[in-house]
Amino acid sequence: MDPYANEWLQFLARWLHVMAGIVWIGTSFYFVALDNHLRPPARGADAERGVGGETWEIHGGGFYRIEKFQVAPPRLPDVLHWFKWEAYTTWLSGFGLLVVLYYFNADSYLVESGGPLGTGWAIVVSVALLGVAWVVYDVLCRVLRSGLALAAALLALTTLAAWGATELFTPRAAYLQVGAMLGTIMVANVFFVIIPAHRDLIRAKEEHREPDPAPALRGKERSMHNNYLTLPVVFAMLSNHFPAAYGHSYSWLVLVALMAIGAWIRHFFNLRHAGRTVWWIPVTAALGIAAVAVAIRPTGGSEQAVAADGASFSRAREIVQQRCVPCHSAHPTSVASAPLGIRLDSGAQMRTQAAAIERVAVESRVMPLGNATGMTAAERDELGAWIRSGARIK
Repeated sequence: MDPYANEWLQFLARWLHVMAGIVWIGTSFYFVALDNHLRPPARGADAERGVGGETWEIHGGGFYRIEKFQVAPPRLPDVLHWFKWEAYTTWLSGFGLLVVLYYFNADSYLVESGGPLGTGWAIVVSVALLGVAWVVYDVLCRVLRSGLALAAALLALTTLAAWGATELFTPRAAYLQVGAMLGTIMVANVFFVIIPAHRDLIRAKEEHREPDPAPALRGKERSMHNNYLTLPVVFAMLSNHFPAAYGHSYSWLVLVALMAIGAWIRHFFNLRHAGRTVWWIPVTAALGIAAVAVAIRPTGGSEQAVAADGASFSRAREIVQQRCVPCHSAHPTSVASAPLGIRLDSGAQMRTQAAAIERVAVESRVMPLGNATGMTAAERDELGAWIRSGARIK
């Protein structure tokens, strides 16, 4: 595909995905918070009408009184608002972005040269894992009745998925793959469980029979699962800006740790909306993030690095010209324009970006993407030695 057209497709897919995600996450957070804010109706007449909870809110210059019926109202309203396309649009745009960015450019973004999978099989496995994630999760939900047991099983399987993804795909793609698997679970919950439960309630009212509360309870349970998965998925979606994490030798463990912390933070807000402020949750979350930050901090490069006094600018420039400039140039040959606007055509530009080069090409080794230009370990060591010797250009 033409690099310029591909860049526009990526931009538009990202834009739509972010907009849809904001709407979906916003409605998800709002309705869970609303549920937690509900209190028993103050008036007996409301309880007799089937109201199970109510709350007062203020926004946009006015007051709102919100009621929630225990199962269904005595009569269906003329206009009923659904919340489903936010989820569907988020997944469809996200999958589109996965196709445009990772599948169309699989040899650069999805797999590394010399990896266990070719580009074709990598795409097949990536798509198949999305479906496998939902099937396994759904079976677990039907078999395990304990919420704690289900959470433990999901943590174990997410850990396995994270490890497996890092073995099959590039580090950057591995994080996105796990996030896409969890995101698929979330949207499948909406499509296969939550919305059908709502339709069952409506059908029962239309047929003048008492609604079965069981599907609605399952829908609420899955909605809570989605709520806890939201922050872990958001981290995975943003992780391509965090090479210190996905470029670490134990990147799969870093991913699981940060996802678990995200779910833990979400638990704090859910409890707070229900009237409980558990102060030690954010404290432990902050300590957990600090522990991860310390654990993955750069160590200063390979122990086999070339001696600093032997690190010449001419050799560093030769490596950069051969391995980096195909993308990072005023006139790149591999992409439409230099990613993030970073150009390495001149020695001055190399020196300005020396810290970034050390971080992504020497320490985390996530660049070049998919090692498309074949940078060797020895060349990374030489670059690191040049940078540590002061990144001199004369």
